[in-house]
Amino acid sequence: MKTRTGRRGDEGDDVEAVLDELYTTPPSDFVARRETQAAAAKTAGRVDDARRIRSARRPTLAAWAANLLLRSQPEESRQFLELGRALREAYQALDAESLKVLSTQRRRVVSALSRQTAQLARDAGHRLSQPVQQDLEATLRAVLADPDAADQWAGGRLVNALTPPAEFGPGTTPSTERPSPRSRPASPSPSASPGRASKDELAERRRARQEQLARAREAAEAAEQRLREERARQAEVEAELQRVREHTEQARRRMSAIEEQLQQAREECRQAENEQQEAEVHSRSAADVVAQAERAAHETAQQVRRMARGATNA
Repeated sequence: MKTRTGRRGDEGDDVEAVLDELYTTPPSDFVARRETQAAAAKTAGRVDDARRIRSARRPTLAAWAANLLLRSQPEESRQFLELGRALREAYQALDAESLKVLSTQRRRVVSALSRQTAQLARDAGHRLSQPVQQDLEATLRAVLADPDAADQWAGGRLVNALTPPAEFGPGTTPSTERPSPRSRPASPSPSASPGRASKDELAERRRARQEQLARAREAAEAAEQRLREERARQAEVEAELQRVREHTEQARRRMSAIEEQLQQAREECRQAENEQQEAEVHSRSAADVVAQAERAAHETAQQVRRMARGATNA
């Protein structure tokens, strides 16, 4: 896979990294993000960078999904590009039966990778419609079939979906314009007869085709194995995500119950405080009454004592 080294200065971000990030931004947010990054570059005095960023074209949904796959799954994407190289080499020399086997493997890999990309898009908040999914699969087939398409995808900045060449589709058979081994005259050799040389040449070509087929099959099987591992890992991540979601929901319910209990406790506390205030008022009133009664009792007692002393003196 291609790698880029862009200019990076103290005054701003690497414009190449900005563009890479921009082309994995969902199309619905692309323009706003582009203008923000261009304005930031211009403010930082990087006028050329700002011009490059502002000239970036918004990708279609299928192209964005293909870019997202490349950036999100770099190792798997690298293996997919290697598979494409192996398949293109094999398709140059294999017979119809071998091509049929490779076509089946290729369809399987493209289908699996397309489903994985659709999941990545859903995780990013965008569900791919059937037409968009078809454009995505066409792009992946083009990457396998066409080296130019592979280079475009490896750049990570597709704007539109790619179209695979017609001669490298499912069920393709070797071109009738390609001369068969039997139509090529064997080179005469001083030490061998023409018939023997022709047989040796044919056997050598068969061995070469078998080796190419074996390499292509190994690459396809490696890609399929990688896809299976990624799907299994994705299933584990989704299961863990579901577990965390359930745990979060339980925590939210508990928090809601606690908040409700807290609200109820606050209300009860307010009621208790009101009752306490009322009780304190009543208590003060009762204390005043008691004090008045004590004073009256004291005065009455004094009066009784005075009357008793008066009666005694009389």
